[in-house]
Amino acid sequence: MWFFGFSTANPKHLWIIAAILFVIFLTILFRRLAFHLDQASTTKEEELKKERKRNFEERFSCGGLVRTYSFEELKMATKDFSIRIGVGATSFVYLAQLSDGRYGAVKRVMPERRGSKKIFLDEVSVLLRLSHPNLVGMMGFCLDKGEQLLLLDYVPNKSLFERMHTHRGQTLGILSWSNRLSIALDIANALNYLHSEADPPVIHRDLKSSNVLLIDNNHAKLGDFGLCKLGHDPTTHTPSVVKGSFGYTDTNYLKTGQVTTKSDVYSYGVLLLELITGLKSVQGSVTLAEWTEEWRKTKKVEVMVGMLDPKLNGDANIDQLISLVDIANSALVENYKRRPTMSEIVDRLVSSVEIFKIEIVV
Repeated sequence: MWFFGFSTANPKHLWIIAAILFVIFLTILFRRLAFHLDQASTTKEEELKKERKRNFEERFSCGGLVRTYSFEELKMATKDFSIRIGVGATSFVYLAQLSDGRYGAVKRVMPERRGSKKIFLDEVSVLLRLSHPNLVGMMGFCLDKGEQLLLLDYVPNKSLFERMHTHRGQTLGILSWSNRLSIALDIANALNYLHSEADPPVIHRDLKSSNVLLIDNNHAKLGDFGLCKLGHDPTTHTPSVVKGSFGYTDTNYLKTGQVTTKSDVYSYGVLLLELITGLKSVQGSVTLAEWTEEWRKTKKVEVMVGMLDPKLNGDANIDQLISLVDIANSALVENYKRRPTMSEIVDRLVSSVEIFKIEIVV
């Protein structure tokens, strides 16, 4: 009998055949062992991924105040993302109605709008640190099926931009002078909280009227933290890619790439000008700050009054106007170190309200 080309009749060949069979056996054994080790490694890796995700969810559960949602839950709540109520820097925002009847706003980060998981996780981690009545809060989030979704407080009356600069907004009536002052104070309080009370401080980097959401005519919340940055000592900060919106972005930040809390102060100055004039942050090819520079830096009250939004029909407190223009001028100075802090701005606004008896509805 022949086996592997060797005759089994020859005793010497039996040793060779046995050796060949032993090698074959070891080869099969090692292959099976390698397969099982590979399977075990893959399973362990998957388990580690799941564990990291569980740890992330538990870490960000915030004592039950913020919860995680499945993609299917938020898809159902938004009726398959059918009612778009806003557009963010990296996202679309949809109206959602939860199973318990509450309304929310689902921010869906979109890769085609340069959204990324890093931006999403940065925003989640920042929102979990914050709690203030004038900031849009987070109700939950979703990291499921490749989606990155935030469930945020629903603020029903659209944005300040829509109210002031769109036809639909105009049909809801004109924001009065006292309305505008109250909104300005709310956003100043929000920024003051971010800069002075949050730990670490937070630089919003994208303050603009479309990110100011109206609770009603008198009160507002600041939203969209997709571009925010944790505060730091500007003297040790390495310049970064400039983020923000043209017309609102700090001129010093544009030149140096160094962002500080005073960059938000500059943007706030532009927002004040927007509330005073009723104009958008960009006028043709120039910014509102440039467009109004001659009027707002004048010492002539009658010229300053000419800045007022015509839709107000002159119904504004002139002393209050002078005070707001002065705050805007100080916020817009080129040297960021000379700009006031948001805490100082809040104090000046509150003082103006008390001195000039401008009623703020609470």
